[in-house]
Amino acid sequence: MQQDDKSPLNKDRTPETSRHGQTGLMPVERVFFIAIRIFLGAVFIYASVDKILHPAPFALAIYNYQILPNELIPLTAIVIPWLELLLGIGLILGVWLPGSVFLINLLLLIFISALVFNIIRGLDIRCGCFSTSNKELEDGVMAWYVIRDMIFFLLGIYLFLRLYIFRPRA
Repeated sequence: MQQDDKSPLNKDRTPETSRHGQTGLMPVERVFFIAIRIFLGAVFIYASVDKILHPAPFALAIYNYQILPNELIPLTAIVIPWLELLLGIGLILGVWLPGSVFLINLLLLIFISALVFNIIRGLDIRCGCFSTSNKELEDGVMAWYVIRDMIFFLLGIYLFLRLYIFRPRA
């Protein structure tokens, strides 16, 4: 027996339905969602490249935060950039999207916390966010790093809410 196309059993088989709960998004909101995904993905890919190419200076930047035990710094300097690269690719391509969004928000929260912790301690350190060169540090820019990362975090929260909380129903 053939099922009616309007049957509740077929509602998840329509071409407009995606695996990630994007059914029913208005065209503008769908474009906004995709644009934010691509933007944040590109930011994370861009942030990863210099750190992948220069792990030793990135390890020094991590050391300067004075948060991790020395034994964890080399591993962190290797893992974080590759994780950023994979998560950025995941956001852009839409693969592993719920996990990519969750982990990007977690990383951003950790980065913001590390920056704020060092501002409170009075340390003005080189962020190491996008570059391992010494040109990145200028007096008073630590607050700018926090603001910039908060903007990224708010965009990530939007993605998180669209995927996990306010996803449109078919």
